[in-house]
Amino acid sequence: MRILVIGGSGLIGASVVAVLREHGHDATTVARTARDGVAHRLDVESASVDDLRRLLAGHDGVVYATRTDEQRPLPKPIYPTFRRDNVDPVVRLCTAARREGLTRGAVMGSYYTYFDRLHPQWRLAERHTYIRCRLEQAREGRAAAGPDLPVAVLELPFVFGRAGDRLPNWAGPLDRWARSRTPLVAPTGGTAATSARSVAEIAVDALERASGADIPVADVNLTWTDMLTRIAEAVGRRRRVARLPAAAARAALCLGGAAQALGGKESGINPTYLADLLLADLFIEPTTGRPLDAALRETFAAP
Repeated sequence: MRILVIGGSGLIGASVVAVLREHGHDATTVARTARDGVAHRLDVESASVDDLRRLLAGHDGVVYATRTDEQRPLPKPIYPTFRRDNVDPVVRLCTAARREGLTRGAVMGSYYTYFDRLHPQWRLAERHTYIRCRLEQAREGRAAAGPDLPVAVLELPFVFGRAGDRLPNWAGPLDRWARSRTPLVAPTGGTAATSARSVAEIAVDALERASGADIPVADVNLTWTDMLTRIAEAVGRRRRVARLPAAAARAALCLGGAAQALGGKESGINPTYLADLLLADLFIEPTTGRPLDAALRETFAAP
């Protein structure tokens, strides 16, 4: 196959490119910034359908692996910005891919869409703009692709790993926290987790099968206490993680939501309702069962 990878300079995109080439496929990389290994520089968020068609010509499939910062507060209302950054580019990309006759695609999504299907009573799309836009991204992207272009959506949890100097966007704050003298505290609950390598292997398998499925991805499930303990060990500091009472977590997050509202700002994941997610077991039946130790050490390697 010949596959175009949008966001090919990022952690997941670079990992997908590596696995594609290991499997004997051709991979063409596209990114916003010029760096080694990037074949085309293009801001996909502003690219037209015709711009994208020129890039897609001659390819069999496309991977959309750009990164989103759902926690950054922005002036209200944030929905138009999140839609412009998350939904519209995928609709244009899938439209261009359909017109160029591509036969397969994959979008790197979020595991929140999996939990929205599993727990509709949580009203995630109503409460969180980021989750609403992830759902619209998958639904409208597939509609634009049409029946002859199956698009797999990989529903990703926390992704660990490193590709050169490329790390998860949340790794820096956790790394600094684990190395600091600030006490480590964690509430009840936990999350699924995976490695960039596992994501890439699952994405390439979906492309090879021309799958159009929703694919929840996980290597392991970790409580927040276990995650922070393992991060501290990875940075070379064995530290005890104290339990944060649920009431304290809710109060702190509600206060953060109120402060955002007073400042006329919002974030993609609404702090007022974040405790409902933070205190839940956001677990997924492991896709691979692969240990996470190596990817975790890569992400938080001691200097």
